Amino acid sequence: MNAVKDMLSKNLRQSGILVAFVAIIILFTILTNGMLLNPTNVTNIILQYSYILILAIGMLFVIVVGHIDLSVGSVVALVGAVSATLIIKQGMPWWIGVLAGLAVGLAIGAWHGFWVAYVGIPGFIVTLSGMLLFRGMTFLVLGSISLSPMTSEYQQIANGFINGLLGGQGYDLFTLLIGAFAIAGFGWSQWRARRARIRYEQEVESLALFITKLTLLAVIVMYFAWKLATARGFPIVLIILAALILTYSFLSKNTVYGRHVFAIGGNINAAMLSGVKVKRTIFSVYVHMGLLSGVAGVVFSSRTNGAQPAAGNMFELDAIAACFIGGAAVTGGVGTVVGAMIGGLVMAVMSNGMQLMGVETSIQQVVKGLVLLLAVAFDIWNKRRAASAKA
Repeated sequence: MNAVKDMLSKNLRQSGILVAFVAIIILFTILTNGMLLNPTNVTNIILQYSYILILAIGMLFVIVVGHIDLSVGSVVALVGAVSATLIIKQGMPWWIGVLAGLAVGLAIGAWHGFWVAYVGIPGFIVTLSGMLLFRGMTFLVLGSISLSPMTSEYQQIANGFINGLLGGQGYDLFTLLIGAFAIAGFGWSQWRARRARIRYEQEVESLALFITKLTLLAVIVMYFAWKLATARGFPIVLIILAALILTYSFLSKNTVYGRHVFAIGGNINAAMLSGVKVKRTIFSVYVHMGLLSGVAGVVFSSRTNGAQPAAGNMFELDAIAACFIGGAAVTGGVGTVVGAMIGGLVMAVMSNGMQLMGVETSIQQVVKGLVLLLAVAFDIWNKRRAASAKA
């Protein structure tokens, strides 16, 4: 029992968001009479909020270095507009639309990174400008009208499923195997991390608690894998999202680049004195954000089967909220990709649950705003608590 209390006190932000996530799922499952965890609805949550989770990955890195990006919603709209124009108006193959969308995202990321890193304009101002600039460009590209439909191949990016690849009676075996492999991979990485901390004589939780945590996580993952397997199978967009999560988690935790990103957010002056190429790193962070905005734009336009001038409205706020709710610090230097994903899922489950209950959109916005405010307030309180404990 003492081990549990010790872990919760030392990892309060991550422990708190996990507990909150489970509590929110239970609450809305009760309020919706079980509709929330209906297999079809679980699949819909993934499909409807995948692009927000993709944006949250890039936004996390931007927040960690102490900046922000307010333009991602407009970038998503512009990427969709470019892809739709090439595919629908120009008759280009679907993959040309995808590559063009990613190229637009990369170019915008480099544009933002140049002004922030090398000119020295705050990211807030640069991306606020970008929000207006790229929204206006979206209207110009589309001629202020919507374009649809996309080709069937393009639609499969966000709406397609892998079902029956390895068989299964009433369920998709492939989906269950993916869930099992995910658990095994995560468990192995956690075990290696634990052994490394022990080797460097760092404090770790008891073995019993460690196993209990992994077991509970395995149960949750396999439960949702079963829900997917008994619905429509494994969503193709989930493969894209999983690849991005694994790539950027590795990048943040196991590379020199990741350490430089967190060093800049922790103390930019100390990072400069340590030899970190601050300007180049901040520039690259915005390039990554642009690339992921491009991916999100492709996914969103695939999901909606077209492009609209007003697409992506408020996406930046959802992505920022996901990061802060998931444990990122407002002052930078703190945050994890997994935490941002959990924060995004908290927002997704809340939104979906309120929609199932028939709650008005205005009330949904009020609830989201309060949750974000409480998450940031909790971050500030937790830092003051830690500072007083050291004193």
